[in-house]
Amino acid sequence: MADDSIPVSTDAPDSPFRTTGTDHITVWGSNAEETIAFYRDLLGMPLVLRQPNLDDPSQTHLFFDTGDGRILTVFVSDERSSNRGRLRTQVGGVHHLSFSIAAEDFEDVMEALEEAGHGYNVFDRGIFFSLYTQDNNGLIIELSADKYDIPDDRRGEVLATAQRIREEDGADFAEDRHMQQALEELGLDAEPNDLPDASTGVGV
Repeated sequence: MADDSIPVSTDAPDSPFRTTGTDHITVWGSNAEETIAFYRDLLGMPLVLRQPNLDDPSQTHLFFDTGDGRILTVFVSDERSSNRGRLRTQVGGVHHLSFSIAAEDFEDVMEALEEAGHGYNVFDRGIFFSLYTQDNNGLIIELSADKYDIPDDRRGEVLATAQRIREEDGADFAEDRHMQQALEELGLDAEPNDLPDASTGVGV
């Protein structure tokens, strides 16, 4: 059980320094062809840089722009085959990667994944809407759409407020009503996005 005594807040913590954002995330991939086919040709991430892995020049280092200048990089080698089986990771491993998509594109994304032979599950996560699929190596990829048109610089504030309201409500997780109350409390006139009906996926 998580330690509920640790506060959730957008206030700066008492730490020796602070990060300023996400620069890039790097994952182990299979080969360049199938990696590019998934991340560039299916998810639409431009391939912006390709060079040797500087720690191991026998591998290639691919850099993809995820859409906002934040980068996903993948170490690949023509010697490695893709493995679509489900990955089993230990403590410290990556469970999944999540990328934003536009709410109005949600149904087009589902159709494109089906046509490409990638299964998926869709869930209403209360604070956002999520589609889960797998890349060419079985890594879980979440494609997430905001339920409300919230400015990027206010998202953390909205989530922290929804968390406080959830706790006061005695709910197990943040639900849509907590988001609505948070938006109202913060005076944000955020329009709801048009998204399909789905279960929360809790306990699945």
